[in-house]
Amino acid sequence: MFKGSIVALLTPFRNGAVDEKAFQSFVEWQIAQGTHGLVPCGTTGESPTLSHDEHMRVVALCVEATAGRVPVIAGTGSNSTAEAVALTRHAKQAGADAALVVTPYYNKPTQEGLFQHYKAIHDAVDIPIIIYNIPGRCVVDMSVATMARLAKLPNVVGVKDATADLTRPLRTRLEIGEDFCQLSGEDATVVPFLAQGGHGCISVTANVAPAQCAALHNAWQAGDMTTVARLRDQLMPLHGALFVETSPSPVKYAASLLGLCSDEVRLPMVPVTEATRPIVRDAMVKAGVLN
Repeated sequence: MFKGSIVALLTPFRNGAVDEKAFQSFVEWQIAQGTHGLVPCGTTGESPTLSHDEHMRVVALCVEATAGRVPVIAGTGSNSTAEAVALTRHAKQAGADAALVVTPYYNKPTQEGLFQHYKAIHDAVDIPIIIYNIPGRCVVDMSVATMARLAKLPNVVGVKDATADLTRPLRTRLEIGEDFCQLSGEDATVVPFLAQGGHGCISVTANVAPAQCAALHNAWQAGDMTTVARLRDQLMPLHGALFVETSPSPVKYAASLLGLCSDEVRLPMVPVTEATRPIVRDAMVKAGVLN
């Protein structure tokens, strides 16, 4: 089972192109800091503006740099089922440990459409699949009942839940069982999500606070609630600051302050405003990740 602090990796750019050296160095740093798993080509990785070739290259670079030390869960979702199948096939060929498949955005499929979309990917590629349910971006919410149907397929192993509904992990656990991997997609709710039956978090904040995020999950698994509470409180201002503007612009600015990459994003995303910069910087100082 996938668990702990799993980072939704940003994709560094330089002069409009993927900065491959910075990306692999970033992966190495994440592993050294104790991160438990890596997600290339998710929303934080600006997958909507990566070309197909870039998308596949970033997944391959991540698998290569990781060298089996932690799981790689490749983002392979699309609102085109055929495209999602193709990206998932590539992730399997590249050596990814699982695929993170977002619900189809813009199309607004029915629950039956969602089921058939995931079943088609499942039947086409032999790789563990994690459903990514994020109604705020996709304008469609997979029901627990539909998820339970999908969980009967042997390779549908879990969910990244970005609904911020803290009843959801409990209802999902009761409906599907404890072996169905539940990963929060909302950093600010990670501790109550774990308390309701979750197993970990696919995190934006872990891009710039990997050691602290990993330590929180390690403490949770060890039953050290004093440390969990301390880290929860320490990280909370940073969780908020990284979403003052649409992600990933704030986290890319934060990463640039740490010298990890530039703050370059691709249109229609733009760098954060001057007004946002001190908010991010101050939150990083409070979280103990920037002097």
